[in-house]
Amino acid sequence: MITTAVVILNWNGLKLLKEFLPSVANFSRPAQVYLADNASNDTSVAWTTANFPQVKIIQLSKNFGYAGGYNQALKEVKEEFCILLNNDVKVPKNWILPIIQLIEENNNIAAVQPKIKDYKKPDYFEYAGAAGGLIDYFAYPYCRGRMFNQIEKDEGQYNQIQEIFWASGACLGIRKSVFYEVGGFDEDYFAHMEEIDLCWRMRNAGFLTYYTPKSEIFHLGGGTLNTLNPRKTFLNFRNSLYNLVKNAPSRNIYIKLLLRLILDGFAAFYFLFQLKPMHFLAVIKAHFSFYNSFSKIKNKRVIKTPRKYYSKFSIVLEKFSFKN
Repeated sequence: MITTAVVILNWNGLKLLKEFLPSVANFSRPAQVYLADNASNDTSVAWTTANFPQVKIIQLSKNFGYAGGYNQALKEVKEEFCILLNNDVKVPKNWILPIIQLIEENNNIAAVQPKIKDYKKPDYFEYAGAAGGLIDYFAYPYCRGRMFNQIEKDEGQYNQIQEIFWASGACLGIRKSVFYEVGGFDEDYFAHMEEIDLCWRMRNAGFLTYYTPKSEIFHLGGGTLNTLNPRKTFLNFRNSLYNLVKNAPSRNIYIKLLLRLILDGFAAFYFLFQLKPMHFLAVIKAHFSFYNSFSKIKNKRVIKTPRKYYSKFSIVLEKFSFKN
């Protein structure tokens, strides 16, 4: 069996660890569980050491964010296959074996995501990942089981193992060798959308990402930044533009980018219509940050195996169309 690690990135998450770490520590055999701490100033590390001595601690020197935190932490993990797990996830017994079995069945599968359900409403999918991530022509991400803020009830409609476009960072199983082959997480993202970029780069390098419903986990969500936080809006819009410029095929890339910027404008004014001026400003700030970083991001393009990447043309146009 492939050697496996569960790596939980944490920053001042003591309250979450008290609620969620017991299930991970007790139900993740045969994996080794690690807590990678982003220089917390609470007692996360001391509490974990005292209550779960079987969990190995990786103490980082500062808060590197999600991307940098995992890039640093995985250097200290010796296992071949790593499951990156949020600190606000509860897992049931035997959750890990279906993920390991799927990665062992096909050497071209580089990443695996389980079924992700809502910790508070366990009959429903959870926003961050649901039944696997997809993307539209303009690089707007969505999930099977979640479109924008509309969440589906799990009624077995996604109970087939299948290829997906991206796996959620809430629970992302990945071959460490492939992670390093494609360059790990892009630390210019800091947080949000970096797992989509990673899966897209792996896809462009010829690797596959899969979803398995044979494993399911329960994610609280919003433990670091919830959907009401304009900072999250800023990161999502900016980093999604990064994804498009870095990874989309070259054909019509600038036309595609121009249309995407226009669609972002519609989204910004929709926030204003909803009386959310701080989110409107977050989109504007995201664009200016993107413009300032454009040359640097463009120079990161590496596409070895171009493949069709989108499942829908535009989820934004679909949402705002006047069709019944």
